[in-house]
Amino acid sequence: MKVLVTGGAGYIGGVVAARLLEEGHEVTVLDDLSTGHRDAVPEGCAFIEGDIRHHAAEALAGGADAVLHFAAKSIVPESMAHPELYWGGNTGASLALLEAVRAAGVPRFVFSSTAAVYGEPEQVPITEDAPVRPTNPYGASKAAIDAALAEHARMHGLGAVSLRYFNVAGAHGSLGERHTTETHLIPIVLQVARGERDHVAVHGTDYPTPDGSCVRDYIHVTDLADAHLLALGACVPGRHRVYNLGNGAGFSVREVVEVCREVTGHPVPAVTGPRRPGDPAVLVAAADRAHTELGWRPRRSALRDIVADAWAFHSAPATGSAPGGAR
Repeated sequence: MKVLVTGGAGYIGGVVAARLLEEGHEVTVLDDLSTGHRDAVPEGCAFIEGDIRHHAAEALAGGADAVLHFAAKSIVPESMAHPELYWGGNTGASLALLEAVRAAGVPRFVFSSTAAVYGEPEQVPITEDAPVRPTNPYGASKAAIDAALAEHARMHGLGAVSLRYFNVAGAHGSLGERHTTETHLIPIVLQVARGERDHVAVHGTDYPTPDGSCVRDYIHVTDLADAHLLALGACVPGRHRVYNLGNGAGFSVREVVEVCREVTGHPVPAVTGPRRPGDPAVLVAAADRAHTELGWRPRRSALRDIVADAWAFHSAPATGSAPGGAR
């Protein structure tokens, strides 16, 4: 297939682009490099530097069999402080991309959605039938795109898939998680192990979980990328399908810190503090639909394997100290 990957200079988009190349697809990456980095675009991809609003039509001018859409802002606190950036940069830009897709006659669209669309879950594991009630503009902007995809499928015959995932970590060869401002737990703990931070903060130790800290679902980035490739085959004309992606079992903050200590051989000081407002005790995905309909199952589900791959990436001299792209 000829595939356009938006946001392919970021963490997840870059890994998906690499997996597409490995499977023999022809890949073009569109990225404005506002948070991504040119060296994250896999060798062999055509690259267009530009934003979605103004360059999507150019990127699709030669025709495409599918679009995989990753380009987005994804920092929840930023979305609370500057919601306009998320309604414009996520929802507005995605609507412009969908119009370019419609005009170019692209039949398949796979969207990088998020479990943040569910907000505070009524029950866990969370299924795709759970109410969509985002609690921040980031999640709301993604939920709006999901709704737009459903309408484009119904009205224009687009085959669309939204993949909603939780916490992504690990690395795929030389491609790993590198953010200029880091907010994700595993890379933060690894920064402590590297001496770049004094400690890791554990926000809340009195949750109704086995060790009192929050429990989250983690998925290896390569497993996630494989799900996107499988989703291309699930794009049925006129239908929008939603799939959760996750391990189906969570790991607590304290478990993550301890596994990072074991993998790195560093003590990793942890400082406990009060809960953060809005942090649910447990967020775990039910991925049964993806298992059944996509034939997808995570192959790297052990937390130790996820952390070990991330540590190998962050320890490599060529990448460990470099600024990196975001999804």
